[in-house]
Amino acid sequence: MEQKEFKAESKRLLEMMINSIYTHKEIFLRELISNASDALDKLYFKSMEENLGLTRADMQIKLETDNDARTLTISDNGIGMTADELENNLGTIAQSGSFEFKRDNEKTEDVDVIGQFGVGFYSAFMVAKKVTVISKAYGSEKAYMWQSEGADGYTISEAEKDANGTVITLEIKDNSDEENYDDYLKPYKIRELVKRYSDYIRYPIIMDVEHEKLKEGTGVDGKDAEYEKETVTETLNSQIPIWKKAKTELKDEDYNQFYKDKFYDYTDPLFHIHTKTEGSATYSALLYIPEKVPYDYYSKNFEKGLQLYSSGVMIMEKCADLLPDYFSFVKGLVDSEDLSLNISREMLQHDRQLKIIAKSVEKSIKNELKKCLKNDREKYEKFFEQFGIQLKYGIYESYGMNKDELQDLLLFKTSNGGTTTLSEYYSRMKGVKTEDDNSENDNKTAENTAEKSEENADEQKFIYFASGSSISRIESLPQTEMVRDKGFEILYLTDNVDEFCLQMMHDYKGKEFKSVSADDLGLETEAEKEEIKKEQEDNKPLFDFMTEKLGGKVKAVCLSQRLKNHPVCITSEGMLSVEMEKVLSAMPNAENAKAEKILEINPNHAIFSKLKELFKTDKDKAGEYAEILYDQALLIEGMAIENPVEFSNKICEIMAK
Repeated sequence: MEQKEFKAESKRLLEMMINSIYTHKEIFLRELISNASDALDKLYFKSMEENLGLTRADMQIKLETDNDARTLTISDNGIGMTADELENNLGTIAQSGSFEFKRDNEKTEDVDVIGQFGVGFYSAFMVAKKVTVISKAYGSEKAYMWQSEGADGYTISEAEKDANGTVITLEIKDNSDEENYDDYLKPYKIRELVKRYSDYIRYPIIMDVEHEKLKEGTGVDGKDAEYEKETVTETLNSQIPIWKKAKTELKDEDYNQFYKDKFYDYTDPLFHIHTKTEGSATYSALLYIPEKVPYDYYSKNFEKGLQLYSSGVMIMEKCADLLPDYFSFVKGLVDSEDLSLNISREMLQHDRQLKIIAKSVEKSIKNELKKCLKNDREKYEKFFEQFGIQLKYGIYESYGMNKDELQDLLLFKTSNGGTTTLSEYYSRMKGVKTEDDNSENDNKTAENTAEKSEENADEQKFIYFASGSSISRIESLPQTEMVRDKGFEILYLTDNVDEFCLQMMHDYKGKEFKSVSADDLGLETEAEKEEIKKEQEDNKPLFDFMTEKLGGKVKAVCLSQRLKNHPVCITSEGMLSVEMEKVLSAMPNAENAKAEKILEINPNHAIFSKLKELFKTDKDKAGEYAEILYDQALLIEGMAIENPVEFSNKICEIMAK
């Protein structure tokens, strides 16, 4: 036998490929099984083309282990290879007979070539010190043997083989400190790898497994039990993926059981999405929304991504590129026949095809969520309770770039009770013209038009919101008084990310989001504005004194237009609100982010009259009152005060008088 050199690459390239390209050595079995499946597909195609009478039932892939010889054998009864094909397919690294077959038969139906001799085949050298391939082409009288011990080269010689097909024998390496190669000789490990990577190969993958059974006639009444060994042929793969079945063949129970088995969850998913798409992106997808947030979802150990299959062969356990971060809670898989692969199935190109599939998957998830929101509000609210915060983060983290994708999926608690979408809130806004309004008859009388103009004078200019740690705390905020008095609905924000999210969104359908603590609520009439402005100017010395007394804790003290019954409240100017300051301050390694606070005083409350009196008669006491009122306003906001003991003592002093 003549020793031949590899044609295309050097010894260094093969060594680099074997040691570096594949992250997990165990995928060698996936590659070799895929090659065997290709050989069976080619023979099936030939049978259809030449009417040979062969069926898929005649075809199989067999695995065998021999612990004494330290060999693992993968055999098939497929198309086989001639000496020239062995030379061309196995003698040149990255040469692909399957790729050429697929290219030449693009329009062939019912044939699905998934593997290829070439780089995938050479993954065998990650676990084998010697590889022997014996193959006999269908219709040929001769068989040939290809042998190699790695990058030094290979030999091809005639061999003996009765039937067509290919037998690949791996002489498994000895154990090392880094790797226990014995695992690849153990039936349980082989079964596990087939189930993980090749479960949906369309041909049966069989293996003879030795079991112990009770010897007949022994163990009567539990005594004198003797056992004997028997060999059982097991089929290791299920062959038909659930996602390739028609939806009419499946029930919810089938989808749920597959989810629990595949993704190791003990509860049923909230709902599933089963879709098949053809065109610019041809793929099948089976996606699940879990019922609850995974225990590690917000930990650094959580990995997002869908399982990625190429024609039933898993090529990636977690393909992160298939899901945007805001849908990272989705579990499931995608199976495509026309993905571009680079070198190996592990190193998927981030090319146009994958991006098209990812965009389509994202759209499917969004549409399903919108459908659930419309048709099953109770189920959607369960979903949003678990994963809604992730959608809000999706808007915040993208600086609002994903606003259009996600804004109509958001839910908020509201002063009207229950939850609302932004669209529902918008439809209830005073003076807003909805689609229903547009459908009304525009032939109105002058009197009706005048009435409409009068209504528009009270048109709601903003979408109002209030932030707090709970609904009850928000409802007790003094800042909500005027907004509620005007009959305007308020969104209640209880998640830390809520206000940041709305700030990134800025508006919804042209209506700006406005905190009830903001400086301009757009609720006052011009007469009210002028009145409060005059009183503010008349008492400017008092407010300047209080501001100075508070020593930089507030930017200003002023009269409030929003308070009805409460004496004081804290509001803010600028982008950073008081609630946002609380969130940022609670973060690890928090920077000293401070809101520009305004202390507002109710001009109609008795405390204001008292302050004016003290400012004239006892400035020291007026200064103490300013500090007490500021601390009270902080407590109302749920913020810590600097000196609780001093605050308590001052209150007690007042009470004792």
